[in-house]
Amino acid sequence: MKIKLFYLIACALFTTITNAQTYAKNGMVVSDNSAASKVGTEILKKGGNAIDASIATAFALAVTHPQAGNIGGGGFLVFMKSDGNATTIDFREKAPLKATTNMFLDKDGNLIAGSNHNGLQSVGVPGTVAGLYMAHKKYGKLPWASLVQPAVDLAENGVPLSYTLYKHALHYKKESEFMANYFTNEKGEITQMDEIWKQPVLAATLKEIRDNGKDGFYKGKVAKEIARFMKKNDGLITLKDLAKYEAVERAPLKGTYKGHDIFVMPPPSSGGVALLEMMNIMELADFNKAPFNSTPYVHLVAEAMRRAFADRAEHLGDPDFNLNMPLEKLTSKEFAKNRYNNIDWQKASVSDSTKYGQIYDGTNTTHLSVLDKDGNAVSLTYTLEHSYGSRLGSPKLGFIFNNEMGDFNPQPGYTNSKGLIGSAANIIKPEKRMLSSMTPTIVAKDGKAVLVIGSPGGRTIINTVFQTVLNVIEFDMPIHMAIETMKIHHQWLPDRILYERGLLSPDTVKALEAMGHTMEPRGQLGRLMGITVDSDNKVYVGASDSSSPDGGAVGY
Repeated sequence: MKIKLFYLIACALFTTITNAQTYAKNGMVVSDNSAASKVGTEILKKGGNAIDASIATAFALAVTHPQAGNIGGGGFLVFMKSDGNATTIDFREKAPLKATTNMFLDKDGNLIAGSNHNGLQSVGVPGTVAGLYMAHKKYGKLPWASLVQPAVDLAENGVPLSYTLYKHALHYKKESEFMANYFTNEKGEITQMDEIWKQPVLAATLKEIRDNGKDGFYKGKVAKEIARFMKKNDGLITLKDLAKYEAVERAPLKGTYKGHDIFVMPPPSSGGVALLEMMNIMELADFNKAPFNSTPYVHLVAEAMRRAFADRAEHLGDPDFNLNMPLEKLTSKEFAKNRYNNIDWQKASVSDSTKYGQIYDGTNTTHLSVLDKDGNAVSLTYTLEHSYGSRLGSPKLGFIFNNEMGDFNPQPGYTNSKGLIGSAANIIKPEKRMLSSMTPTIVAKDGKAVLVIGSPGGRTIINTVFQTVLNVIEFDMPIHMAIETMKIHHQWLPDRILYERGLLSPDTVKALEAMGHTMEPRGQLGRLMGITVDSDNKVYVGASDSSSPDGGAVGY
């Protein structure tokens, strides 16, 4: 596709302010922390495959990127083999057995503000270790212990405390006793920037996982301490919860866009369904009439988002509890035609909290991307929910618990214009996996991976990944530009367009407001980690989002 002149000018301007792309012939790892990316690349050099490298990188991130890298949370992995076949692993957290549908409501049936994100009752049963272990057992190549050992070394020997983590140390020390001691040194003082930060307690926990695999977390001394700590502090997770937890391998959802195949997670990730619905809508557009970042283009993107998020809210949840989700319909080309034909090009649609998507008929996670020398690809997103999750943990274990129970719909039947959703598909039930916005994605052409992408960002994840995929496929953007260029976010409710401050023309903002859109500037949306393939020259091209100060793309 020919690239418009204005786009070339934008590329020239942005190249001077964005992270440089990284090029490699044999393999690439891109993550939120360059030290963790180097761990993954070393695994590739030793003969490991993309699965091995993703596992080692994920464990390393639990040490170097603790605000989201974790063994106390959960997530999703999309794996595309070099033969073109793809699969996914769902290691999303689950509600404990003692959880109840109304557990966060007062006597009048109203949500107790903040209760679903604060305290140990907000913690879901962690899935990360089980998910990484399943990936290794099914598709790994190197010994398990060799993949966990680098994280043990980082925790035991220490890493220089980055400026980002130093700021976090000062900010979060007031959150809890655990966080007050989390970044301290051997003297009991806050570790200073660039000083070596050691985590001996976390190292001991990682050794249990290294030596005993999944059982090192879900059984034995680690599990007993989790259960003891929960019981003592009014948490819900028990030894039975831990022993019963299993990751699940699920068939990916597959969509197409102009000759490309798109592999994404099925529910309980909502991101894959929404991304495919929006890509199908955009495939119908005439971009000569709605050129990139013009008023018609932004309007179209926002309306596609509005429709996909309304459908997400109405239908999606844990597939083991929702047996009749209309996934085939929501991701079909015909359904997209109805959604597209309903768009009014002169004015904004209405987001009606009482009707979900029916009227359209007719803030912490981290991501890593890996490609190995054989073309095997992994897109892995995992999370603690908020930055540093619940900000709670046992001082005997050294890792932070998630607060993922807040991703359930806490007040059944009540949806409001502020974005509180009450649809039945995602209400709390014991052992249910909460709906997620994580959107790990692999794009292929002719059976080979050409784009591996994902992002943190809460509900904005879906839209930042969607726009980046569109930027690469439709507008031929190099990966660093696809990541950095202006993005917007609309999630049906609240009814507003968030846009990155300083990157959208003031005239365009005014024109969209005149069409009925509520415009709200924000900082950078998403924190994308991506790899593309220069097939002609057999070169991998990686880039980490400039909003990730410690991130890095590392290849060899």
